[in-house]
Amino acid sequence: MENNFLSKKVPGFFSCRYGMSLILHFCNMVIVTQRVCLSLTMVVMVNNTQSLTNVSSEANPRSTMDPVYNWSPDIQGFILSSNFYGALVVQIPIGYYSGIYSVKKIIACGLLLSSVCTLCTPLAAQVGATLVIVCRVVQGMAQGTVLSGQHQIWTRWAPPLEQGRLTTISASGAMLGPFIVLLVTGFICELLGWISVFYIFGACGCVVCIFWLVVFYDDPKDHPCISNTEKNYITSSLAQVSSSSVTTLPIKAMLQSLPVWAIAFCNFAIVWAHNFFITYNPIFINSVLDVNVRENGFLSGLPFLFAFIITILGGQMADFCLSRNIFSTITVRKVFTTLGMVCPIVFSICLLYLSFNFLSTVIFLILSQATAFLALSGVNINVLDIAPRYYGFLRGVTTLTGMLGGMISSTIGGLILNADPETPWYKIYLMIAAINGLALVFYLIFAKAEIQNWAKDSQETRL
Repeated sequence: MENNFLSKKVPGFFSCRYGMSLILHFCNMVIVTQRVCLSLTMVVMVNNTQSLTNVSSEANPRSTMDPVYNWSPDIQGFILSSNFYGALVVQIPIGYYSGIYSVKKIIACGLLLSSVCTLCTPLAAQVGATLVIVCRVVQGMAQGTVLSGQHQIWTRWAPPLEQGRLTTISASGAMLGPFIVLLVTGFICELLGWISVFYIFGACGCVVCIFWLVVFYDDPKDHPCISNTEKNYITSSLAQVSSSSVTTLPIKAMLQSLPVWAIAFCNFAIVWAHNFFITYNPIFINSVLDVNVRENGFLSGLPFLFAFIITILGGQMADFCLSRNIFSTITVRKVFTTLGMVCPIVFSICLLYLSFNFLSTVIFLILSQATAFLALSGVNINVLDIAPRYYGFLRGVTTLTGMLGGMISSTIGGLILNADPETPWYKIYLMIAAINGLALVFYLIFAKAEIQNWAKDSQETRL
């Protein structure tokens, strides 16, 4: 009763903890815009995208002052996926060190380096595709630092009954980012040229980095603007979660934990599909709908606008079910994970076999991608349920498996498009459906929502 009474008096949306979630939302938005902008600019900066997109130069006007490159579909696929090569390298180290060192400094370094790499991309392209790949790998390392390092924040800032809301508000930036970049990139390409796209989004990243350093604090106890009521609410809610630095890890127990593997497999499947959609949406839309670059950007961005809305609503619904004791924690996690993995399969099949006109294609395209983000209120929070003490490290591990899925999907997508330009989308979407289905079955069987024995504070932890 005392905690319920306190939670009613504590500040709600206009509070420091929601402010931390919001600034992290903008960090994620910037990181994703810097990664995604190349997917659409590739349509106008490469001379032979016709083999992928069947788009004529008249449909995609470009600035005559901007250079054009002769990169084959294979090279384009490697360039688009190279970001993941860098990101996967840093997931586990950053996940571990975020539990020891200042998350504020870790994320600031990642933001700044990613922004600098974005600003340098046009220059790298002039030198050659190899340097672009190197630049994208370094950028991926920086972005992976931000994505992996941020998870540790919620062990200090997110009360258990608000984890869904706070984490989905911050994560929704990764959905709003693609919508914004795909919406405006076409206009920037036509008005200013594709080079300006990288300068604009790189500069935005530098601004957000400065704002992050000013606003964010690692611990609620150190924030100069937080009220005593909110500070006490957060600390009392998290009293049972150890906030001490993690210096040793029960690696053997983690490797033997089926709940951890269940989360990892789901992350692999989810990011496999998500990265393919981000990377190849413009190409799919040009191939199927034959639109110009501005219309392409708008249509490619629509799924992410709806994903942004669904992500926020999913977090609200999950926390509502938990706070009202409608479902148990494990039921909530499994229900939202199931919705986030089954709905995309259903709508992807509809996209392939029931899309008879422009409108039906757009509707199924939006639903097949946007509904996947219901899983953010399920499997993505699940690590915080089973091992809050090692949340940063395990999120790094499970995110690494997702990054592997994303890297492989980008590369395989390019290879399939190059090998089978006539009917590649059937193979790709059916592959996504099969991977999602297998991962979901494993998750439903082995997922847990209680703190595991090896993750309890009393457990002696060794490498």
